[in-house]
Amino acid sequence: MGETPLLNTLRAARAAAGLTQADLAEKVGVTRKTINTVENGVFVPSTVLALKLARALDATVEALFQLPE
Repeated sequence: MGETPLLNTLRAARAAAGLTQADLAEKVGVTRKTINTVENGVFVPSTVLALKLARALDATVEALFQLPE
């Protein structure tokens, strides 16, 4: 069985907050490349990173990440 894809609204939430990928990366302690790969669905974030992203964007994890129907 392959990995279940994870849908995300990270790019839209980040843009709505007026942050660049680099800004968000700095807020959560990762590289800009990590933010890029999460936004593009290449990398599934750890629970800790998902929680940090949600906190940085004043959102819930569920608002940022969804399993496909």
